[in-house]
Amino acid sequence: MAAAPAPLPVPTPTPSPEGAGADDGEDAAFRVGQRVHAAGNPRRAGTVRYVVGVDWDDGEGKHDGSLAGARYFAARGHRSASFVRPKALSPGISLIDALLLRYSGDYTKEEEEEMYVLSTSKKRVSVEFVGKNKVQEKLKHFDELLTASVSYMGVSSIGPPHEISALVPSLKDLDLTGNLISKWQEIASLCEALPSLEVLNLTNNMIESDVVELPLLKSIRILVLNSCGITWESVETLEKSLPAVEELHLMSNKLRTIVPALTVPVTSPVQRFGSLRLLNLEDNHFDEWDEILKLSHLRSLEQLYLNKNNLKHIFYPSKHPTTGLDDNNVNETSPVPFENLQCLLLGCNKIEDLASVDSLNFFPRLTDIRLSENPIVDPAIGGLPRFVLIARLAKVTTLNGSEVSPRERKESEIRYVRLVMAKMQSVDSEEIKQLHPRFEELKALHGIEDENPRSGTSGPQKMASGLISVTLKCVGASMGEKQPLTKKLPPATTVGKLKVLCESFFKLKDIKLRLFLEEEGSPLPLLLDEDMAPLMDLGIGSGATILVDEEN
Repeated sequence: MAAAPAPLPVPTPTPSPEGAGADDGEDAAFRVGQRVHAAGNPRRAGTVRYVVGVDWDDGEGKHDGSLAGARYFAARGHRSASFVRPKALSPGISLIDALLLRYSGDYTKEEEEEMYVLSTSKKRVSVEFVGKNKVQEKLKHFDELLTASVSYMGVSSIGPPHEISALVPSLKDLDLTGNLISKWQEIASLCEALPSLEVLNLTNNMIESDVVELPLLKSIRILVLNSCGITWESVETLEKSLPAVEELHLMSNKLRTIVPALTVPVTSPVQRFGSLRLLNLEDNHFDEWDEILKLSHLRSLEQLYLNKNNLKHIFYPSKHPTTGLDDNNVNETSPVPFENLQCLLLGCNKIEDLASVDSLNFFPRLTDIRLSENPIVDPAIGGLPRFVLIARLAKVTTLNGSEVSPRERKESEIRYVRLVMAKMQSVDSEEIKQLHPRFEELKALHGIEDENPRSGTSGPQKMASGLISVTLKCVGASMGEKQPLTKKLPPATTVGKLKVLCESFFKLKDIKLRLFLEEEGSPLPLLLDEDMAPLMDLGIGSGATILVDEEN
């Protein structure tokens, strides 16, 4: 095997581009580490790893940086790299050129000819935009432009700062998604040139990990760094330059740890990220809640997005002695963990224990919670239905994106109490208190008394008072149009018995039935698939709606 040559600016010998001859006579004007895109396709971006070997962002290459037994560079994927002719690449354009291309409205003849649709007879019909001239005339006044998007246009630099400042002096919101920006110096120059800039979106720009000392970016309120390959160390360095940032989006950066910690020592008056209200850490690799607790003393933090991570267990720090934040260490001067957090999104993780759900009650101001797509709420494996979550979470007003109305809360809590009471005959009362910490509280709140079959009225009067009123709706395709029926049933009626009753109520013959419980706020009804389960054991009470469907 040939020895791997060092990645020099002009390698000797230069490997032939795939499909090219050994020497095409081109002078490679690219440097290692430079961000480029395929000529004519700004959306296909990559990084020069060897002149001219490119590691493509989309992973669609031909090899891993080695060719004919010799390794020239190490690519991110097994087939994400390729050698190409320099003329097949573009180093990108400046932000000034991109703005002029996007907003000047001056199209070449060739571009105008490409603006067409096909008629029913497959003939080209030119497109004429409604109000096109008026829009173009307005956009020519760049000094009035407040919001601009130049996503996927191959922007690799901002151009002369004084020129960008003169072109769009009032710009407040800039979307640079999917471009070739790779140096923090460019970003700093951009922000200095545009003092009014408040919102900057740098999604899908592979920015270098080393953050040099940057000037104060006083106006930036919202910074989006999704899929930028940024590390937490870089985030910490950036913090010094972002005194006014309120939203920080760090999705899809493979973050696993938060080091150094953002905790604030009790003796220190310093507050890191003092203005940060929203932190988006979705689609990363966090699997330990201890890492998230390092954010617990961000005092302005109101929204924390943790969807699509690998978290298995969560807890409130003052209730967990292993964190160093236990009750014995908390005094009047200690910051309250997550003291202003109102929204916590935990969807699509691996949470599977009741203790994690119950711990959410200890967050002082938490009212908006997402737990969807976790094992603890997966109905296929016996996960908690929506009404149980609402009953267990005392302060939640928005669950999984749906508002919890006062009526839904009351009905859910009563239904939950009935469900627990149905299980009390077979479970020790102390165990009930441990498994259902809000049971006694809710029972007293709604004035629900223990059921005693030997006291009170008897006979038909008692039986009637104990019935539950249920609305049945036929939704099966072959059932025809049938009016909903409201029936009073004994709480001990099983799902299987109710299926038989539905066959009689609706005169359904030779149809195998499936029953679903329709719940307020839930996007999908809950399948009642245990034929031997009594309605009361499922928490079904008066006012419930059950959908009568058929097996496929």
